[in-house]
Amino acid sequence: MLLYFKVADRFNIIDKPNQRSSHTEITLRGGGIIFWFSGLLYFAQHIQNNYFFFIGITLVSLVSFWDDIKNLSNKIRITIHFLSITLIFYDLDLFTLVPVWGIAIAYFFAVGLINAYNFMDGINGITGLYTLVVMGSLLYVNTKIQLFTDNSFIKYAMVASLVFLFFNYRKKAKCFAGDVGSIAIAFWIIYLVLKLILITNSVIWLLFLAIYGVDAICTIAHRLYLKQNIFQAHRLHLYQILSNECKIEHRLVSLFYAISQLIASIIIIFLYQKVQDVILFAIVILPLLLVYTLKFYLLNKSSLSNNG
Repeated sequence: MLLYFKVADRFNIIDKPNQRSSHTEITLRGGGIIFWFSGLLYFAQHIQNNYFFFIGITLVSLVSFWDDIKNLSNKIRITIHFLSITLIFYDLDLFTLVPVWGIAIAYFFAVGLINAYNFMDGINGITGLYTLVVMGSLLYVNTKIQLFTDNSFIKYAMVASLVFLFFNYRKKAKCFAGDVGSIAIAFWIIYLVLKLILITNSVIWLLFLAIYGVDAICTIAHRLYLKQNIFQAHRLHLYQILSNECKIEHRLVSLFYAISQLIASIIIIFLYQKVQDVILFAIVILPLLLVYTLKFYLLNKSSLSNNG
């Protein structure tokens, strides 16, 4: 990370705030490249069985890092995302284990998660803390419930998150993850969650991403209702309302999101195989939808305050 800071400073790889940003100062961008380096370290020690994953994470990291430096067209980025996802689908033998309609849903889920993780990376600490919770939940399942991967494969991502948080989880962050960070770690999570789903034959593990999922999907629906371009930057996520309109310190909002997901993950693990999947989805998702509606109250209150 310290070496990357020198490179970023030398080549002026910075994030300049605009009217839609949740930060106000120029900050080094692309610090999330630590996730790719962590993947590289793991791959160097396990080259015999992880090359499809590593090629995939390298492709998405490369195109995302380039996009951080110089904006790329959506067509190029989406093409690389589909190619990289295809590589891990092939690695997981998804094309033979799942029917065509299931493959289509898996592509939709994977691309959606990549973009959701990127959308949610907007304030100090949110990506690092949330990733720690998700990876920690997967590590617990791998250790106590169902072995589905090498423990160290999960731990490498967690260590990378801790390193990133050391520089990012501050009142004045030394760096931001950038697209390279949020998209690379989202790709890593996709691989692990899909692998767990295939082994357990249960989609309940998608709920390890429930907080991000509800915020991202509901915000997209809200923006479509407002007839906005969903591919343009905005400030309508709940975490953005809490940070920008309510003026809650960024690190507290990030901690709130991480703790909320931790509580959801504990419920999922405790109730796994004790209740039907559809009931467990309802137990987790319905309260989150209720919490999300708080956004509209806050927006209305902010609007009245500004008008006054």
